[in-house]
Amino acid sequence: MRMGCLRLLPGLSVLLLLTLRPADEAPGAISSLPSVISSWTPAGPLHFLSLLTIVSIPTAFAVMACAPWCPLHSACVNATACSCLPGFTSLSEEIITTSSETYSNECGPPLSVFCGKLASCQNTEGSYYCVCNPGYRLVSGAMNFSHESQNTCQDVDECNSREHQCHSSTFCININGSYVCHCLPGLVPKPGFPHKQRTTQCEVISFPTWTLPPGIKSQSLSHFSKEIQDLGRGFRPAWAKDTIKYVIKALDELLEGSGDLEALTLPDRHRVATYLLLYLEEVLSTLAKAIPEPSFSYHSPSDTEVSLNRSQEQGNGTIILGQRHTQMQLNWAEAVGVGEPGPTLAGLFSSRNMQKLVANASLKLDPENKVHLENTHGGPVGGGQPRLLSAVSTVFLSNKNTEKLGSPVNFLFSHLSVTPGPRQQVLCVFWEHGQNGSGHWSTKGCRMVGTGDTSTTCLCTHLSSFAVLMTHYDVQEEDPTLAVITYVGLSLSLLCLLLAALTFLLCKAIQNTSTSLHLQLCICLFLAHLLFLTAIDRTEPRVLCAIIAGALHYLYLASFTWMLLEGLHLFLTARNLMVVNYSSVSRFMKKFMFPVGYGVPAVIVSISAASRPHLYGTAARCWLHPEKGFMWGFLGPVCTIISVNLAFFLMTLCILKSKLSSLNTDVSTLQNTRMLTFKAMAQLFILGCTWCLGILQLGPAAHAMAYLFTIINSLQGVFIFLVYCLLSQQVREQYMQWFKGARKIRANSDKYTLTSRATSESSKPSMVN
Repeated sequence: MRMGCLRLLPGLSVLLLLTLRPADEAPGAISSLPSVISSWTPAGPLHFLSLLTIVSIPTAFAVMACAPWCPLHSACVNATACSCLPGFTSLSEEIITTSSETYSNECGPPLSVFCGKLASCQNTEGSYYCVCNPGYRLVSGAMNFSHESQNTCQDVDECNSREHQCHSSTFCININGSYVCHCLPGLVPKPGFPHKQRTTQCEVISFPTWTLPPGIKSQSLSHFSKEIQDLGRGFRPAWAKDTIKYVIKALDELLEGSGDLEALTLPDRHRVATYLLLYLEEVLSTLAKAIPEPSFSYHSPSDTEVSLNRSQEQGNGTIILGQRHTQMQLNWAEAVGVGEPGPTLAGLFSSRNMQKLVANASLKLDPENKVHLENTHGGPVGGGQPRLLSAVSTVFLSNKNTEKLGSPVNFLFSHLSVTPGPRQQVLCVFWEHGQNGSGHWSTKGCRMVGTGDTSTTCLCTHLSSFAVLMTHYDVQEEDPTLAVITYVGLSLSLLCLLLAALTFLLCKAIQNTSTSLHLQLCICLFLAHLLFLTAIDRTEPRVLCAIIAGALHYLYLASFTWMLLEGLHLFLTARNLMVVNYSSVSRFMKKFMFPVGYGVPAVIVSISAASRPHLYGTAARCWLHPEKGFMWGFLGPVCTIISVNLAFFLMTLCILKSKLSSLNTDVSTLQNTRMLTFKAMAQLFILGCTWCLGILQLGPAAHAMAYLFTIINSLQGVFIFLVYCLLSQQVREQYMQWFKGARKIRANSDKYTLTSRATSESSKPSMVN
């Protein structure tokens, strides 16, 4: 019994020690012997006996250690591993051996749960469940399921079940997994509300208003405006197709009627054309939205055509539109409007009647096209009047930003049979409107791909709101013979003008008011011809070309102004044969001729340069640009001077005829009068009247008139030298004196040379001795 009790002492001693362990020891850990001894004070022999017994405890009874880093939802296995609780897993499945491992749910990789089609897995703490995708529902009506085999998800028809939230201006259209809201018939999406979305809101189509071009008064346009306003007041979206027909009918009546449009000036007619084309683009694209059919075509009795096509989806591929006048091929992607509500729209309007408004419009060649034409024809391209061959065609799309398309648009124009001549060119152009509302033809962004007798293919990289058409353009080839005549004639004129100017300066016998006028005319013409020969083709740099053009403008205007003063002086001289008043006329001319001769051209050039400086210099020549009537800054004063000089000439002839009929036998007076008559005849050619030949360069005689104009005007300096110098007796006598003096000087020089040579020879023997 005692021995049995002794065997229990070690176990009791261990329990006692565990009970008396320090409070901060971790459960399951055994303190070291020194720490136990230091933390416990023995109290009697029994305690001492227990200490002896502790030393002999077997290690098999020790409690195992646990890993302190085990994460949430896990349990300790030992000091180096943890185990996931039920319903949780890790990347290394059940056992976690490092603290860097993370948990993954059943719905995520690598052990993703597959719930089947039209469903998705939802993770929960310690578990998961499957739900149908939005817009789908289980057949049983349950909210979730747990396995792919239980998947019975099917589409929910929100429209029939009235679970949609479409606006009252739309109706619901069910689609797989969702729904969209479509505008009710006759309505269009409001601005800022995309079409066919859950938030789409619609409004009634508003008929575009037509406004008359400002400053234009026309009864025909007013009647057209009234008809358009009546259509707008009674417009109903269901009548969209009929409304398009009525708009085209009103347009045809405007263009075909014998109204007052033809009485408008060309700029006003071109402004009306611009306003009409822009309005047609707006009204046709608006009315097309209300047409329920995907396509619509109409050919009016007046040969006007409209074709349009709509796509509910964002179209892909290529679409071909058009009828007899014009066919258009474009990529559907170019028709899609960014942020534009409603279906994608593409339409084409063609009218031959628009020719009434765009006739005689100017043509603006882009630099690339102009260089190509000049290289093709070997000369500069002139400003031939374009002739319209095809119908005017306007494109309207859902896309409003069509100034630069991603892919070009192909046009096939039908037109009357035409065969371009050697000096003609068929061009693809479009109607470009300016800042003031007017318009003109331009080739920018359009090029011709091919042309035949009755059709032409064009390729354009932009549309905007402009009409695309073709024009017939005359290409002016440079005649090498005319160029030779110009250079030879002007060179000879320069020599003659220089001799005439020296004569007027050095010949004392003829110096008077008339001679001063001749001298200033010679100086201005000499400088103008010299600058023309040396710098007319120097188009680069542009600033230098503009300065050259301005200098030529001034010098030629000054020449014509001195021609005007010459004509005035001749008239006053003839008039003084009837009324003796020489001194007062001479004083008048001397006082005002220089301010008028050089001041008036300076004022004209200053006004032109201040108003439009960029129109000095063209791509081919350093001269005035014909755009916007800028050439009239030169032609206007020239035509006025020519007219006034012609009037002076006629009045001078009348005075001389009256004088000749009343002359007595005074031979000197008779000779003076005859000389004035001859000078008056010569003045008709010298004083600018030959420039009228330039106006006659039209029709079959254009080539002959061009030669006549070039020959006469390039030899203007020769005529001046011939009339005022060689045919003047005083000048001839002065020339003879100069010639005799030159011969005498030369003879004296030769005599002096012979004398010097003889003296030198006679002095040589004496030097030898």
